Amino acid sequence: MTKDILVAGNWKSNKTLSQAEDFFRVFSEKIKGESLPQNLTAVVFPSLIHLEKARFLINDYRLPLKLGAQNLSARQEGAFTGEVAASQLSDLVEYILIGHSERRKNYAEDDEILAQKSDRAIEAGLKIIYCVSDKNDRVPDGVDIVAYEPVWAIGTGKAATAQEAEETASAIKSKHPKVSRILYGGSVNPDNIVEFLKMPTIGGVLPGKTSLDPDQFFRMLKNAAE
Repeated sequence: MTKDILVAGNWKSNKTLSQAEDFFRVFSEKIKGESLPQNLTAVVFPSLIHLEKARFLINDYRLPLKLGAQNLSARQEGAFTGEVAASQLSDLVEYILIGHSERRKNYAEDDEILAQKSDRAIEAGLKIIYCVSDKNDRVPDGVDIVAYEPVWAIGTGKAATAQEAEETASAIKSKHPKVSRILYGGSVNPDNIVEFLKMPTIGGVLPGKTSLDPDQFFRMLKNAAE
């Protein structure tokens, strides 16, 4: 495919340190002798506590992977116990997830909080992947990448059809013309990734469960590159 493609693997709260190390080791064996085309960007989002080790292993194995964080504080640096500021993350990662439905549901993150997080990320120079579950969800100013994830498709093994995803992606793009890229997330796997990427408005995918397996993640990248 000639258009720019982003494949962003969200690990969520999975993997011990040794399991994360195994992922990068196995992935390095899979991709040995191969390279990703210039139009394909691959990002992994490990747990916060594994980010520094992940960065070391990506560099050590010379992997064609970018690194992202799954969450950040809505506040700047300061006396906020347990929080991790965007300025701290910017030393480790290039990308940040904001607005995932699991955080909206489980941690009551509303539009105001998500807008504050987006502001902090932009100030720190992080590239935001902003998640929405509906074409009418608010998208903060300055967000460049939006990921459409229908809640019913997340982790269920039941993905939207490529055409359904395209219709919503097109509606989001029409409503937010400054957004440069729309991703689809929700039960993406090596077998259906190409169908989504064939859609004119969809510029990438945000897999969860399948990104935990280095073989499946490699297969998704390989299929996306064809």
